[in-house]
Amino acid sequence: MSTPTVTPGQKQNNNSQTAEGQDLAQEFVQFAIESGVLRFGEFKTKAGRMSPYFFNAGLFDDGAKLGRLAQFYARGLLLEEKSRGLQFDMIFGPAYKGIPLAAAVAVELARLGRNVPFAYNRKEAKDHGEGGTLVGAPVKGRVLIIDDVISAGTATRESIAIIQAAGAVPHAVAIALDRQEKATENGQDVNYSAVQYVTNQLGLHVFAIARLTDLLQYLAGVHPTPPGAGEPMADDSLQTHYQRVLAYRQRYGID
Repeated sequence: MSTPTVTPGQKQNNNSQTAEGQDLAQEFVQFAIESGVLRFGEFKTKAGRMSPYFFNAGLFDDGAKLGRLAQFYARGLLLEEKSRGLQFDMIFGPAYKGIPLAAAVAVELARLGRNVPFAYNRKEAKDHGEGGTLVGAPVKGRVLIIDDVISAGTATRESIAIIQAAGAVPHAVAIALDRQEKATENGQDVNYSAVQYVTNQLGLHVFAIARLTDLLQYLAGVHPTPPGAGEPMADDSLQTHYQRVLAYRQRYGID
């Protein structure tokens, strides 16, 4: 993984959560399962591994689901500001998946009293009208990149280059799920995750709504259902997935 030069943000992620953050993570895991976004079975990852679970954020595909997802991001970001000193002046959504996320989260943050501008990029430059590859508010100040996951850090590096070219500071990344597993380089496992690479090598503060450890806690039933999350899912099969997900984490996982 090549490392661009960045102005470092705060090098931390949410490895240790507050009680409120744990509740938020458990509520999100339940929502993702109920929405069919988080599924169990056998799925091949980009790294060629057979994973017992699959998180497909593209299935947050209607207004209600996207609105609820934005609530989780916004609540988590405000909590991260309060408890871990996250700082950002605007939101950037990398094309294409980050575009609706950036808009929806900006709307929800404004509803909660934190009004921030947002922008996104085009994959192809526009040669008429306003032109260029950036759309939305001027990209300036400390920028929060919002995406669904960090798989290899490629999209994050591309976003960093775009933000720096605009004269702004790439400061933080917000994602929905941290898989907490070893990254690969040249087809070989390495002793750090994609999130750790972004944190330690690219110097960005990384926030995830939930992590693999939160999923394991949910499957094991060791965390109470958060207030307002509804009744726990009455699905005994979730317990059967626990051992398979745990075995996967023991083989590929990293803290």
